[in-house]
Amino acid sequence: MRERRNILSQIFKAFKKDQNKGYDILREIGTFKSIFGGFGTNLYDSADVRACVRALSEHTSKANPRCKDKQIERLLSIRPNIYMNGKDMLAKLRNFTEIKNNAFLFIQRGKGGRPIGFYPVPYSEFQALTYGDGLQKELFIQFFFNGSETYSYILPWADLAVIRKDYLYSDIAGEGNEPILGTLEVINTLDTGIQNAIKSTANLRGILKSTKGMLSPEKIKEQKEQFVKDYMNLDNGSGIGSLDSTQEFVPIQMKPTTATAEEANAYRDRVYKYFGVNEKIIKSNYTESEYDAFYESRIEPFLVALSLELTGKIYTDREISYGNIIYYESNRLQFASARTKISMVSLVDRGLMTPNEYREIWNLAPYEGGDEFVLRLDTAKTGDSTEEITKEDNDDTGE
Repeated sequence: MRERRNILSQIFKAFKKDQNKGYDILREIGTFKSIFGGFGTNLYDSADVRACVRALSEHTSKANPRCKDKQIERLLSIRPNIYMNGKDMLAKLRNFTEIKNNAFLFIQRGKGGRPIGFYPVPYSEFQALTYGDGLQKELFIQFFFNGSETYSYILPWADLAVIRKDYLYSDIAGEGNEPILGTLEVINTLDTGIQNAIKSTANLRGILKSTKGMLSPEKIKEQKEQFVKDYMNLDNGSGIGSLDSTQEFVPIQMKPTTATAEEANAYRDRVYKYFGVNEKIIKSNYTESEYDAFYESRIEPFLVALSLELTGKIYTDREISYGNIIYYESNRLQFASARTKISMVSLVDRGLMTPNEYREIWNLAPYEGGDEFVLRLDTAKTGDSTEEITKEDNDDTGE
């Protein structure tokens, strides 16, 4: 854990840790919660939860950043920080959003306040602080990190891109995952019950009866232990035991009660609904229309929120007015059917899509000159006469 602390020290070297002097805990109107914790951190230990979150993070991580500022675009796309690429950063942010309902992306700035790195904050808990008075009051977030010892860093709100889920009562953080914990507990009980049922029915159970007269407790115990030693251990690979006429073994039929497959699936379906996915998405067995619905409801809102946060935290109002906007896009057409892809070739010769954009749909590499729009020769602006079109064509061919 010392290595983790050294990494954080390098990232947040411009900020002093554990220095709360001059800071006040933010008290929100209508609600007050000093510490926003990682309630539900253990959700990720559930196989069903991890399957849902993995589907969300994998599809989210395929989005590509787009920006007029190509340096920022390359930074977000290829290497946002020294520890991860753009895909990993998106996946980590989505994982934190789903498991902790709050994800923070620290914007590391260089000279002139220009971004030189983007780091997801791996916090365990955090609280909102304010510094200053009146109009000079600024908002900060104190992050706590677990290790061999608990330590913290205080980072300015202006340098944090924040993604929240179930955003309701607090102005700072989203709500916790308490509503799903009961369902996960039931699923865990069902799985444990099935395991115990298998173990109980796999063992030989019964009563060893003796036809002899009244035996002393010591003798009864001795016969039982001898029977167990001879026939109920792994060394007896044959599974066959023998008794004389003075003993009789009466087996006990164990019929443990477990949940039906329908009942178990009903609880797992509640987990899927909570995270907004279904079994087809998790197993990658979806149709074109099903993926479109999944993208628009579960992937696109996250990308929109991240795009707005990065744009607002990186650029000034004046820079935004000149078109400096960061947005994420994902080529959903790559998941379209072959029939749909083929029908879209008409968009290329009508100038709605470049040849390279069309090749990207088929996962083909771009070619030189393929970023230029092309038009069919039989297309023209409304009102152009046939003679004008013919003259323009002849001029282009030199005739």
